[in-house]
Amino acid sequence: MREKIKVKGMVTVRVLDKDGNVKRNKQGIFRRLLRIKGRPMLYQHHNIVTRTGDALIADALLPNPNKAKVSSASGFIQVGTGWTGNSTKTNTNCNTPTGAAEELDENYPVLKAAWGSVGDTTICYRTTFEAGDLNANGINEAALLNGSGSGAACLAYAQITPSVNVTSADTLQVVWEITILGQ
Repeated sequence: MREKIKVKGMVTVRVLDKDGNVKRNKQGIFRRLLRIKGRPMLYQHHNIVTRTGDALIADALLPNPNKAKVSSASGFIQVGTGWTGNSTKTNTNCNTPTGAAEELDENYPVLKAAWGSVGDTTICYRTTFEAGDLNANGINEAALLNGSGSGAACLAYAQITPSVNVTSADTLQVVWEITILGQ
């Protein structure tokens, strides 16, 4: 019997206003004429588990891992403006980081569902860049890291599309889901 293991991921990016509501894009002329609200600033995109991420997953299965896991004590998400689409499997962080990498939110990572339920093979990481943490246009990449220093390893890398503009009054929330599937 042969088994394949797949690792896949999804990144969700939300831009929140000062009240914690998902902001909306400005209405285009068509939406204005029909009095339809602008689209919510909520974006989802697939990610790639990097070459280093593959090694981190294998290392985490050892009785005594050699590398720090992406955990609530060591996990960070970095965002940037330098997506190129080149060599994403070998990325070690964002090509053009903007702002400082942000720690994972308290109590993250978590399983998406209770053990034994559908979704228990998906681990969720979440970071919230609070108002004032970022003021950048064209955020189009993100990296999930096991630290914030130069020695941090990149578990996963993703394109954010369409790119996101964040003012200093906005909050940016990044939710990263990685699913392990045996087939």
